[in-house]
Amino acid sequence: MKRDIQNVPYGYEPPAAERKGTLVFYDSFEHITDLELEQAAHTATERKFTKLVLYPLHEETVRRMSKEPVSAFYKREDRLHEWKRDQARPFITVESLEGKRKKYTPLDSALRHISEVYPSPYFLYLTPETANQFASYASFEEWIVKLRLILSEAPAFVHPRLEKFRHRWDIAGEEKSE
Repeated sequence: MKRDIQNVPYGYEPPAAERKGTLVFYDSFEHITDLELEQAAHTATERKFTKLVLYPLHEETVRRMSKEPVSAFYKREDRLHEWKRDQARPFITVESLEGKRKKYTPLDSALRHISEVYPSPYFLYLTPETANQFASYASFEEWIVKLRLILSEAPAFVHPRLEKFRHRWDIAGEEKSE
């Protein structure tokens, strides 16, 4: 087997990767429209993320978080897979952890799984309601220093902890505050 030897000039440094990090859309996807999914994909492209991870929540997780009824996990997951196929964008992934577990998955467990599987830095793409719920959890302050939030739209009400960490989140479509 012959090896190709390549010479590089002294002091050469390979170019830095243009794309980096993971944008995780964490939601039940019960009321998320194709237009909102497109907005998330556009945000991922615009901000040059390596991956857009669609993270659908299991019915038990949604029941514990919001008490609102949702359709079966597999129906929402199938819809996301169908949308992904229509997009033909290879950087979009549908995470199936909650489908495998088939039970309530705390946000902490979901974030640990994401940090083990996907490249950093981590950004959570959330609706304002989910962001306020996340801010109400005791572990919020532990996680907000490890990741950043991108909200799908401006919130009408901002949880006090979310306001305290205003420098760690911004709104999709606005200029980045990095």
